[in-house]
Amino acid sequence: MRVQISHQDDCSLGVSWSPANRAGWTFVYRGKPKPFFHPVTTPGGIELTLSEPADHLWHRGHWFTIKYVNGENFWEETPPFGTQRVVGEPTVTELDDQRVRLAMEIAWISPTSRTPVIRETRVITSWVDGDALVFDWDLSLVPEIDVVLDRTPFTTWGGYSGISLRGRPDWTISRALLPDGVEERVPPGRCAAWCDVSGTVGDAGASAGVTMLDYPENPRHPTPWYGGGANSGNFLNAALLFAEPMSLGAGEALKLRYRVLVHDGTWERAAIERHATMFGESR
Repeated sequence: MRVQISHQDDCSLGVSWSPANRAGWTFVYRGKPKPFFHPVTTPGGIELTLSEPADHLWHRGHWFTIKYVNGENFWEETPPFGTQRVVGEPTVTELDDQRVRLAMEIAWISPTSRTPVIRETRVITSWVDGDALVFDWDLSLVPEIDVVLDRTPFTTWGGYSGISLRGRPDWTISRALLPDGVEERVPPGRCAAWCDVSGTVGDAGASAGVTMLDYPENPRHPTPWYGGGANSGNFLNAALLFAEPMSLGAGEALKLRYRVLVHDGTWERAAIERHATMFGESR
């Protein structure tokens, strides 16, 4: 297998795995309020993500942000809103095992002070593992000032904040799978070490899904989940703040790890548990 890396107009870069050139992603790091991955394509050639749908223009493929930092919105993009600015250029490195490592520093810019409130180190390692395109997220968020990280409390919606993926509109999610059972959709706020949403894509009836794994050493593990299935907008979020906000002092690092697998087919519990075990034992 061979990795191809391309840089595009000093605002994005693309990675694909050959010989088929089917699995891959584009990472956009400049020109939008937050960096994101889109499109994301499975090893079987299914482009699964959606960017800027009419109902949520700030949903772009696969991304990470916190909804509120000291009451300022870093999620929706109705002014005034906070932004994530990649400092300089991200570093992309091809590793010996056909993995690609993407590293960057991100300044979270307050919409009122126009200065950084959080400085983040983000490292994402990606590779192809059989029928899955894998993303390992390693995040370290260090506030410049005391901060409260928060979300909109859940009523009939809300609670979301953190790592997210928005799927294409013709991806019909028919099943949400958690370690303790199968659901039509993710029960909002259900805590679990992992969550998978799967279904059919387009008229051809091919199936695909997304599995998110919460690292055992993450704060508030096992994490609450939000989204997936009927009326959810083909959205999945590891909702770290679902139950309550989180306070951090200036200089106090919040470290988070997630593994996200964008896969062909509908995975069974045993396959996901194998991935979860490997992730839990990794460092």
